[in-house]
Amino acid sequence: MSEQEGGKVLRRDAAENRQRLLDAAATVFSARGLDVGVDEIARVAGVGVGTLYRRFPTKNALVSELVRQVLEDFLALAKEALFAPEGEGLEQALYGTGAIMASNRGCMSRMWNDDKTAALRDEYRRIIFELLARAKQHGRIREDATDGDLDLIFWSVRGVVGTTRGVTDTGWRRIMAIMIAGLRPGADKLDAVPMDAQHVAQIMNHLHPR
Repeated sequence: MSEQEGGKVLRRDAAENRQRLLDAAATVFSARGLDVGVDEIARVAGVGVGTLYRRFPTKNALVSELVRQVLEDFLALAKEALFAPEGEGLEQALYGTGAIMASNRGCMSRMWNDDKTAALRDEYRRIIFELLARAKQHGRIREDATDGDLDLIFWSVRGVVGTTRGVTDTGWRRIMAIMIAGLRPGADKLDAVPMDAQHVAQIMNHLHPR
């Protein structure tokens, strides 16, 4: 009985150490970028470097797991936004995504080019595009807004989140509000051709080389 209990304790400790490492990595990467060494992450987590390597054999594995958790958060908020009334879910998801980006800015450069999280990323985009269609149906978003426009919004906000690191955690909200205002029905007619699916695919391939 004691051995079984001991086994459970070890498993619980391992899980706790793993999450401490992920939380520390999110904090350190957000403050200083992905170039920070794993020894600093272990120090912030309060564990030895050996423990880090037992949980994550490489730094890349640590970053990939952090990206997976962030994308799962993206997907959870997108699914929740599907229950919003009157087509309000898109704006809810846009602001929620921006907040998650701002809290995890250190790994944003890996959000769209990580092999292990492609399925999560694709499912998130599918739901966001569904939310766009619903927002149009309820007259909250202009009819000529496209899926590609949403991709550009996310990439733009990601850039703002990254460049304002160490200066402000809320600067992204202003640019998001401006972009949403531009998506409203009744705004001036757009004189630029939207980015089509082929353009999006080319950009995604560039971010995510095969």
